[in-house]
This record gives sequence, C-alpha cells and structure tokens, in this order.
Amino acid sequence: MAQFNISVPRESDVTACPAGRSQGCAARFARSEEGSILVFGLMLFILMLMLGGFAVDVMSFEAKRTDLQQAVDRCALTAAALAQTRDPEEVVEDCMLKAGKADYVTLIDHDEGLNYREVVVTAQQPTKPLFAHMLGIDSLTAPAATKAEQKVTNVEIVMVLDVSGSMVRDSYSRPTDKLKNLKAAAKEFVDTMLAKDLNHRISIAIVPYNGQVNLGKSLRQKFNIYDNNGVTYMDCVDMPASVYASTGLSRTVKMPMTANADTFSAAFSNARTGGTPPDTYSGPKTSEAQPTPGNRWCLPTAANVVRLPTGSISSLQASIDGLEGNGATSINAGMKVGLSLLDPSARPMFSEFVGSGEIQSYFHGRPFDYTDEEVMKVMIVMTDGEHFEEERVNDGYRVGDSPIYRSSDGEYLSLKLSNGKFYWPYDNTTTNSAAKGKSPTQLTWQQVWASYRTSYIAWQLYSRRPGFKSSDRLAAYTAQMNAFRTLTPISTMDAQLQALCNLAKSNNVTIFGIAFEAPANGKTQIQNCSTSRSSHYFDASGLEIQTAFRAIASQISYLRLSQ
Repeated sequence: MAQFNISVPRESDVTACPAGRSQGCAARFARSEEGSILVFGLMLFILMLMLGGFAVDVMSFEAKRTDLQQAVDRCALTAAALAQTRDPEEVVEDCMLKAGKADYVTLIDHDEGLNYREVVVTAQQPTKPLFAHMLGIDSLTAPAATKAEQKVTNVEIVMVLDVSGSMVRDSYSRPTDKLKNLKAAAKEFVDTMLAKDLNHRISIAIVPYNGQVNLGKSLRQKFNIYDNNGVTYMDCVDMPASVYASTGLSRTVKMPMTANADTFSAAFSNARTGGTPPDTYSGPKTSEAQPTPGNRWCLPTAANVVRLPTGSISSLQASIDGLEGNGATSINAGMKVGLSLLDPSARPMFSEFVGSGEIQSYFHGRPFDYTDEEVMKVMIVMTDGEHFEEERVNDGYRVGDSPIYRSSDGEYLSLKLSNGKFYWPYDNTTTNSAAKGKSPTQLTWQQVWASYRTSYIAWQLYSRRPGFKSSDRLAAYTAQMNAFRTLTPISTMDAQLQALCNLAKSNNVTIFGIAFEAPANGKTQIQNCSTSRSSHYFDASGLEIQTAFRAIASQISYLRLSQ
C-alpha cells in the first residue's frame, strides 16, 4: 500500500511567533498546510474516478438490460401468436437460444383459452462491473419480464371485393386467373380469422361490386325503394350523391332500383366517341338493337349479392366460390355499402335480421358503436381496376308505360308523338297508325330496356324523325341519351370514395387496401383510402394477393403487450 509522509505543524509554529517576525511565521504556516491540501485533492480525484467508473458500469448494465428486455418481448410475442401451433414454452426457449439469451431465462408460463393466448417470460442476466466493486458492489443483475397476449376481441370485418369483368378477362378479352386467385386468398383469410373463434367474436360480411352493388332481396327490402324493376336477383339501387357524405345508409331516403337497361352498348360504332351516326335503319331484331347482357349495370344473378355478417366459414367460402366477374367498376358504391354495414345506425336493421334468422343470434347488438374500445372495425377494399363512369337511368324512364309500340311479330317499332301521331323508323314516316295493321302493343319501359339498347332507341326512334336535318340528328341523339340516363364523372366518383374513406378512418375503422394488378389511378385511390400507406396498403400481382390477405389476417389478429 502506498505510504505518505505528512508533516503536521506544531502548535508553537502557529502561535509562538516573536514580535517583528510575523512574515517569517506566515511562510512557515503556509508550508505546513501543503500536505493537507494534497491529501484532500487526492481524495477528490479518487472519488471522481469511482463515480465515473460507476457511471460506465450503469450504462453497460442498462444496455444489457434493454437488450434482454427486447429479446424477452420478442420471444413472448412470437409464442403468444394464436396462428402458431407449437408449444409456447418451446417457442420461447428456441427464440431465446437464437438470441443468445437462453441461459438467462428464469420463468416461462402460458395460459390460453377460446380466443386468447397469454405468455409470461422472466429472465435475469448477471453482469460483472468494472468499477462498482470499488464501492463494494461486486455484481449487477439485469432483470427482464413481460406478458404478451394475443386476444381476439369483438371484430367486425367487411370485405369489399371487385368482381368486374377485368377480373376474368384482360383488355384483349383473354381469360385471366385474377378471380381464381382472389377466391383462394379470400377463402384462406376467412378460415384463418374464424377457425379458432369459438366464442363468436368475429363477424365477416362480403360486399362484391362491379358497376353496381347487388344488395340481394332481403337487404334491399330494408330501404325506401321505388321504381321496382321486377327482375329476379336484380336488387341494385341507384344511391344519390348525398349518401357519400355520411357513414350510414338511411332507410328513409328514397332510392330507385337500378333499371334493367344496357345504357353502355352503342347502336353504332362511334356512338360513345361523338362520331356522326349512319343515316340508316336497322330493325329491332338486329345485333345493334339487342342489349349485351354483361353491359347491364346490375346483373341479374344471385352470385354477386351482398352477404350479411356471419361467423360461418362454410357460408362465406361458398359465397366467395360463387363470385362471377362481369361489368364495370364502381369502388365508391362498394365502399358505401360496406361502410354502412359497420355503421351503428344499421343496428336496428341487424336486429330484424337476427329475428328472421338471417344473422346469427350471437351477433345481436352489432354493429357496435365506433367508440367502443372492445371493438375493432375493419374494411378490406380490393380492386383490380379504377373507376369507370357510372350510368344510371333517370326518373320517368325506369318503369311505367312508354310511348313505344311493338308489332306482334316483333319486327317493327313505332313512337307515339306528342301530337298523337306515330313515327315509323323503318320507313321514316309519320302516320296515324301505331303498327300499320301489325297488332301493336304498347311497351312499358321495363319491356323496352329488356329488349333494346338505350342507344338504339335514342337513335332510331328519337333522332331520325322527319323534320330533323342530318346536321341536327347527332345533337338530338345526344340530348335524348342525356334524357334517358345520367353519367357520373370519374373525378366525382374518386372524390366520393375518398370522402367515405376519410369518414371511416375518422371513426376508428381500419382500412386495408389491395390494388390487385390495378392501373395507376386505381392504385392511387386505394392507397389514399388505406389507413396507412406503409402497413395497410398492398400492391399485389398474381399469387401475391394471398400474401396480402395473410398479412392482413396477421395484423387483425393483433398482438398486445399488456405489461
């Protein structure tokens, strides 16, 4: 041990100073104090060294503790996942081994039930300090403890799925596998979400859409509908622009049923591009007159109707298997109907469906409030396209008697004019006879649209009448088409979609978006609609759509660290 020679001043050196020699005495006193100051400074230096070293030990300890805690958290989360089938303790042990922390685990415990799994892990990592032993601390132990839980609370899911024609045919009319891939991915998603949901906490609804949304008879009858088209399995409604400003869908607002009409197919090749139509007549049985079944905005099929919320895997998968691809793309309409099935205003309607047995009784009380902390509301919005300009038949042309007459053999049509005479397009004459001896029958608008394109009727009966100059006929045709139907611009549809997405997100609805081989604007719309671009939006091609649905299922079955 180091030795120090310390000179201690004598009392006589301080107190006995002869008169006249005070300066010399003071010098001797100063020299006598030098040893004390040296000792004090040395003690301060040693103390500072110990404190600095202890701080280094503390920082090293905290770094090791943080590293251990992160490993414990990560391994507990992995083991708590309901999707994994291994023993949770084995999962933790394997995970900690790979992290190089296996020797520090002190406890692994787990508990699980019908809709949850809880994993508790504790660990301790001893560390040997470099400097703290100078203070009598020979070891430090870094603790870590966590409890991870995966818990399925009440979850309401709506799958808004694109079933437009591009899902089965490309732009060259070649068949594609997109609908097939969608079905496989969506069915797997349903199984993943519901297979272990024995407590019936999760409901899933499906909203297929193309140029329209087919509500199905039961759902359609819950709304204030007029102009019934009378066609089986054709239960679409023309929603007014006002509905896109709210999350729910009012049961009192009047909405017409979509007419059974082909407003898209043209009666001549350049009708949709503003070209001049030929000044010729084609009979009502020609191909230019007949509607194209797939070009009706609402297709009469039970395949693509809305499926009410259910917990039945088999029912949902059967619905997905039955989906058919055809028609245009109205993402805004799909989003509107889908969001309305999550809106609390639909609760009385759901209660009615529970009473009729169309929704399982254990889903009574849904849709829950947006503010309910025990509820997760989720929408999956998928498209392979982009908005296509909507066309809707106007009031006065959907149902009821039309001014159009047809001969008994179906070969001739005539139009009753406001002066009581009849225009015959086949010979471009006006007479007093409705059918010139052909046993005429007045048609309803339903009968007209069931048999003829709106473009054909607008051109042959309304635009080629005597008195119309050739130069005026195109204008007359355009005016009549505008009288028959209303177009919704794509920009308006985009805005309606985003308005709904913003409303949904502001009400705690999580939106997952999937752009499935979609064009640029389709991707933009879905990306902007999603809750986030980083973790809620998927740009998928081919079989990647299955990966997207798996990722969504994983996120919905969220993990939560409870301590």
